[in-house]
Amino acid sequence: MAEEKVFFEQGDVKVTNSRFMTYGTTHSMSGVTSVTQVIYKPSRKWPIILAVVGLLLFIWKWWIAVIVIAAAALWFFLQKTKYGVLMSSASGDQEALSSTDQEFISKVITALNDAIVHRG
Repeated sequence: MAEEKVFFEQGDVKVTNSRFMTYGTTHSMSGVTSVTQVIYKPSRKWPIILAVVGLLLFIWKWWIAVIVIAAAALWFFLQKTKYGVLMSSASGDQEALSSTDQEFISKVITALNDAIVHRG
């Protein structure tokens, strides 16, 4: 039996020619046909609505308006874009991993593609 070749290993994520392990879950590489990156941008609608409400509150109480606008700004800027690994196989697509670190997800996808090519 051939030895398992490791393409990527960082923390609890490991990619080999036969397995993809993520935080306690193991995915078999044998049926994986392709891997792509998905991007989930957060909805900024509610923080913007809250900021507009805060602006309207200036008519009533300015200090409440400042607090509401500050909360809306904090909410707006704390939202992060999430990046995911989408694995495709004959049985369908499955999101196997997600993170706010785009570079990490890119490295995992590169390793998964290398594992698919290595498999042949």
